[in-house]
Amino acid sequence: MEIRIAIAGVGNCASALVQGIEYYKNAKEETKVPGLMHVIFGGYHVRNIKCVAAFDVNQYKIGKDLAEAIWVQPNVCTKFADVPPIGVKVVPGPALDGVASHMKTPFHAYDDKETEVSDVSQILSETQADMLVNFLPVGSHKATLHYAEACIAAKCALVNCIPEFIASDENWSKKFRDHGLPIAGDDIKSQLGATILHRNLARLCVDRGIKIEETYQLNLGGNTDFLNMTVEDRLKTKRISKTEAVTSLVPYAVPTRIGPSDYVPFLEDKKICYLYIKGRKFGDQPISVRAKLEVEDSPNSAGVAIDVIRAVKLAQDRRVSGPLTSISSYAFKHPPVQIPDDLARRWVEEFIEGKRER
Repeated sequence: MEIRIAIAGVGNCASALVQGIEYYKNAKEETKVPGLMHVIFGGYHVRNIKCVAAFDVNQYKIGKDLAEAIWVQPNVCTKFADVPPIGVKVVPGPALDGVASHMKTPFHAYDDKETEVSDVSQILSETQADMLVNFLPVGSHKATLHYAEACIAAKCALVNCIPEFIASDENWSKKFRDHGLPIAGDDIKSQLGATILHRNLARLCVDRGIKIEETYQLNLGGNTDFLNMTVEDRLKTKRISKTEAVTSLVPYAVPTRIGPSDYVPFLEDKKICYLYIKGRKFGDQPISVRAKLEVEDSPNSAGVAIDVIRAVKLAQDRRVSGPLTSISSYAFKHPPVQIPDDLARRWVEEFIEGKRER
């Protein structure tokens, strides 16, 4: 009962995922562990997940065992598990727009003239990968489309963890459906991150009759994700994804400013979020909410990714194709269908039990 995954982008998120698989491989089935919906999800344990391929552009990661590559700079994900050799070497993936001009040096990007880029679809086929997990940098539009096409060619599912709209795009959803492949996405949520906290505070205000007048979410971090997003052109879909995740729960227009705000190198993988909501309550009296959230950024979404991987495998077992609305609504900021988080979790539980098709 293996779930064979390939990873595109061996950065901090990939490091947290690989560590998490090792960390929870011996978790007892009946226990409740932090960050996972269930130790056993649709019959699959965390230890059933096996990495079979990995793609990156960093010349110092390429050729290394995945267990070693996750520690190569500029990765700064905190270490919470000792990962033994996996037997999977990182291979050069297509750079395309995955490496912004200001990121070539930090990413130690390979020289195009000296490196032979891998045939992604061929590797996915040869390794019999069930799915590809996309952890490319924000703004990797062409690169994400390249990997999506490779998935279709290799008859491989896609878990799109970044804010390039594939699962939530009707044309791409149809492509995966027509080829009998499931897809989950887009832009993964954290276990308890800025978006999930902001969504629930906004919904609480709406449910309690508070008229929201304005709100912002300002995020600071020191990993390469934040460095990459210092260029506003890389941020277009990210701002859309994070903003719609919040405003979709408010039944009227609200002035907002939501998204990454600054890169602070010494924070490394720590993320700091400042939230603000201003509104009016009974008698038109003013009310404001201010909150600060501090987290280790990359591990915050790794458990969510593990649940998504198992949901996609469950869909494959049941021959379900196209966008998976239940797990996408629960686990992603820009899913095909935006619904409240409590309803999304109920949908996922019903999907696991077989009461919901997708």
